Amino acid sequence: MNAELITDRRQFMRRIMGAALAAAGAGALGFIFWDRVGPRIFAPQAQPLTLPDFSNANQSGKVCLAHGRDRTQTVALALKALGGMQAFVRPGDKVLLKVNAAFASPPGLGATTHPELVGAVASLCREAGAGQVMITDNPINDPAACFELTGIGPAAREAGAGLFLPSPDRFAAYSLPGGQLIRNWPVLSGPLLWADRIIGLAPVKDHHRSGASLTLKNWYGLLGGRRNIFHQQIHRIIAELAKMIKPTLVILDGTQSMMTNGPTGGSLDDLKATRKLIAGTDPVAVDALGALLLGKRAAELPYLALAEKAEAGIVDYRSLNYVEVKT
Repeated sequence: MNAELITDRRQFMRRIMGAALAAAGAGALGFIFWDRVGPRIFAPQAQPLTLPDFSNANQSGKVCLAHGRDRTQTVALALKALGGMQAFVRPGDKVLLKVNAAFASPPGLGATTHPELVGAVASLCREAGAGQVMITDNPINDPAACFELTGIGPAAREAGAGLFLPSPDRFAAYSLPGGQLIRNWPVLSGPLLWADRIIGLAPVKDHHRSGASLTLKNWYGLLGGRRNIFHQQIHRIIAELAKMIKPTLVILDGTQSMMTNGPTGGSLDDLKATRKLIAGTDPVAVDALGALLLGKRAAELPYLALAEKAEAGIVDYRSLNYVEVKT
């Protein structure tokens, strides 16, 4: 594997130390050693950064709701209904999986993308002929600790995938055309410019500000800098992220959903076994369907209407190529 992987001894030791510190204090000590500010805002570039369009016009407008208890089986069933992973990943493709690894939290608490889903999707990409599969996020807590304690790092390695840690050299200033908030803002562009395909993997969670944390909110992890300043305009920033990233595929894991106290949770009492997984090429439609797992209507999540207005997707998932399958 190339230099993007964590193979350097010094990086490895930092990762282990971060994980140990976070484990010792439920992530608190690891948090101290992570620069929350992240890369500072950059001077304007001579050539403005342009992000790729990862969508595939031939696969647009597809949404599948799959019922099941086992993530590996359910995601395989959902993708089969959409034409198989080979419909989205071509031989030799470099595939980026954007996970939610925001917190130094064990997978059983549902605050982050489940490692079983990460491993299953990475393996399906490899089986479809992907030349390389990498996983990324810009966590709130120490990144190395987060990838280890969430189980995402071990799952990636077992599936033959690598990690893109959010080092400063992988950020660049970006301005969203027509955007109000994402203006000359540091974005984790290195992994995006490396990839041929991008697949978003997100858990279903309540969110105390946005109402829900689903696939569109998952792109928030691509922002650097003091991104917490966007909290007062949370629906607008999510809609801008929906316009910024045009994914190949998104997968929403509602095997267990965080019904309350999101996005961090912290108790098994916050979770409910909703036993569903949603996959699709229209993240707005996927999120509209995912909201139902939290007992919410799409109209209760203003960012969905804003994203639709920005032509980032369609709220009415039933107007698309919608299928429902069961294991």
